[in-house]
Amino acid sequence: MVRNYTDDPVDPRAVDRIVAFGSRAPSAGFTQGQSFVIVTDAATRHAIAELAGEEGYVEHGFDPWISKAPVHVVVCVSESAYHRRYQESDKVDEHGQEIEWPVPYWWVDAGASLMMVLLAAVDEGLAAGFLGVHSIPGLRALLGIPESVTPIGVVTIGHPARDRRSGSLRRGRRPLDDVVRRERWR
Repeated sequence: MVRNYTDDPVDPRAVDRIVAFGSRAPSAGFTQGQSFVIVTDAATRHAIAELAGEEGYVEHGFDPWISKAPVHVVVCVSESAYHRRYQESDKVDEHGQEIEWPVPYWWVDAGASLMMVLLAAVDEGLAAGFLGVHSIPGLRALLGIPESVTPIGVVTIGHPARDRRSGSLRRGRRPLDDVVRRERWR
């Protein structure tokens, strides 16, 4: 996760490859409810940074990484697409009804797309970071995203510059023995 970028432009063909890779993420029932908004316009990137509270980052000594990133990829998902898909004949239960969702897999699929975008950016020799924009109505209005689609956040993409590391990283990763179980939870 990078939180500072140079002013070097990003090849639009690389951005297209990154988003194409993200669109190939796993999808429950092959619903493909994920979508993306690519933002390169400086004024729109600044508006997104404002919605995301970038000034708070800067006040804490971080670079204005959100507005400075030359590319924003807004990852979105449509819950209604999953409900429509799971009302089709090959997905209904034995009573002809949509399944009861034990997990809202649209969020899982959006997360898979998000991760694919992050990894594809690195594969392109670029850097990327993720941020949640907690003003979803504001982001939706700014980008003209329909009500049936939810933006889950923004992947910033660009060429990496030196950045101040997050203080959260001092915690370190949990040891694998704390997070991995074999055969059973013990």
